[in-house]
Amino acid sequence: MIYLSNTEQAFIQANRTADVRSLLLRTHPANLDIRKLAAQISARQKARDKLPTWYANEALVFPPSLSVEQASSERTAHYKASLVQGKRLVDLTGGMGVDTWAFAQRVDEVLYVEQQADLAELAAHNLPLLNATNVQVVQGDGLTILDKPEFLTSSADWVYIDPHRRNEQGGKVVQLEDCEPDLSKSATISSLFEHTRQILVKASPLLDIHLAVRQLAGMVNEVHIVAVQGEVKEILFVLSHPSATRQTGFIKAVNLTSHESIKFTFNEQEERDADVLLGDPQTYLYEPNAAVLKAGAFRLIGQRFGLLKVAPHSHLYTSPTLVRDFPGRIFKLQSILKPDAKLLRQVVPDGKANLTVRNFPQTVAELRKKLSLREGGSIYILATTLQNGDKRLLITQKVDQTHS
Repeated sequence: MIYLSNTEQAFIQANRTADVRSLLLRTHPANLDIRKLAAQISARQKARDKLPTWYANEALVFPPSLSVEQASSERTAHYKASLVQGKRLVDLTGGMGVDTWAFAQRVDEVLYVEQQADLAELAAHNLPLLNATNVQVVQGDGLTILDKPEFLTSSADWVYIDPHRRNEQGGKVVQLEDCEPDLSKSATISSLFEHTRQILVKASPLLDIHLAVRQLAGMVNEVHIVAVQGEVKEILFVLSHPSATRQTGFIKAVNLTSHESIKFTFNEQEERDADVLLGDPQTYLYEPNAAVLKAGAFRLIGQRFGLLKVAPHSHLYTSPTLVRDFPGRIFKLQSILKPDAKLLRQVVPDGKANLTVRNFPQTVAELRKKLSLREGGSIYILATTLQNGDKRLLITQKVDQTHS
């Protein structure tokens, strides 16, 4: 266990914003293990924005930076915790312990299980310092631990599992069958349901949701797509025991911003039944946030908010009047141009604008080069295909959606 003395804690705090590589080259007192302290500083720097509560606690000992990178953020951990309740939860893949810490604020008892002994030891040290005193830490294989009566004397209200998403070469994997444990195997899920009636699964943000739902053989009660500041971070599946009554195709797309949670909830049948009305760009344009796009609510989002879709596959929407509560970015249209550098220079004389591509034959990089366009400024250009097949640049300004 890497405990930190008062002297070491003081050194870390004094150098918490230092360049770690430069720090390693300096001369330091002989009684300081500078490599150990540099590793702690590096890990803390990665945690500053992601895990502010952990970063602020000087007594915590951090795992290597890779574990910090792989851990949930505080925002996503608290969102996961909002989905559970009850007396007992088992976290089968404890890792750094961020999710465990959040769960401990929602349920009476949490059993944290982790295969790596060093991570389990750090969690046993850190969690009580974060007031998570209702956590029992166990080192071992989560799937086998559940079968040991000394660790689980009665069934759990919830089992949480975040399958390992790296292959033997250390590369990232996405699909359920490539992760460890393999939750696409019905036997694995069935063994978990011997100890609980509800399972919460965390999966890769790149996962094919519809394929995963089919693989989980009708046990999916809810799907949650969780984005932070417009980037999808996690896909969560709530599984219910085969004997339970479940909702059909319930999906919630959530974008966690610095000041609010923007949610769009629907079921798959609603999306299939939604009418799509097409229309050329009008005064306002709408781009769904990443969570909504990942959820695949391409038809329903227009119907719910009374919007026209610019083209069947463009996933941009439009209206003559402002719909302010739309879950995504809103733009006010200035002009429509052919993708021509000379024409663009007439309306964007400084050649500076933010560029987005939606259903367009060129990438952002390719189009930016063709148009001699630099990043930045107050102009937003949406390159897209209209319903008649024309390729156009929609020159816009972003609408301020900050709520007072």
